[in-house]
Amino acid sequence: MGGAPPASEAGLHHPQPSRGRARGRWIRRKRRTILNLPNAITSARILAAPVVTALLLQPSPLPRIIAFAVFLAAALSDLWDGHLARARNQVTSFGKIVDPLADKLLLVAALLPVYSINLGQSGAGSLPLFDVIPLWVVIVLLGRELLITLLRFLAARRGRVVAALTLGKRKTLAQNIFICSAILWVAFLTPGFAAPSGQAWRWFSAFLGWCTTVFLTVAVVLTLISAVTYVATFSRVIAGRHS
Repeated sequence: MGGAPPASEAGLHHPQPSRGRARGRWIRRKRRTILNLPNAITSARILAAPVVTALLLQPSPLPRIIAFAVFLAAALSDLWDGHLARARNQVTSFGKIVDPLADKLLLVAALLPVYSINLGQSGAGSLPLFDVIPLWVVIVLLGRELLITLLRFLAARRGRVVAALTLGKRKTLAQNIFICSAILWVAFLTPGFAAPSGQAWRWFSAFLGWCTTVFLTVAVVLTLISAVTYVATFSRVIAGRHS
């Protein structure tokens, strides 16, 4: 007989997207959000960390000078990816978590071998004020990173993501300048390096030594100040008093 079909049958002519298809679209959107250019640059910085270590562990000047170039490129990329993320409105939770992690991995990858190499170069050339990079400096720099990583983990367990603070970015910049200078310092003290003769090289060598010492000091000061600031910030986040 004629007549309109039941409402249940009429609904069949307008099928709703299945839950699986909707979830698939959400996953694709999420993947596109993560796989953007700023996050790709951050990921490349993580991949650069073991390359820096491997080059530094080669007992000849050229690989260590190449390590300086790789570290410098990775450090500069830290400035670039943040700028791109903000300019393109591509700031993501992934980037907020992985960007500071990449900085920490790069620091460990360079600082530990540089310290070990420089310790064995005592007497070959003295850093102003310190002779060689002191162990306590390594402990302060890496201890702060370990503390902040633990606090980020505790905040993440509560569903909170805390981006790097401005003070933390300045600390990272000072650390990167110190590490760049220190890599060149140990490279030039490596047996087999033929130092140019002349007054210009002596001036440059003295400048490099003082640059390493000055930015070592600045990095330590900013590391201690930023550690206190981050502890206060994370305490509020973990307690639920800061969004």
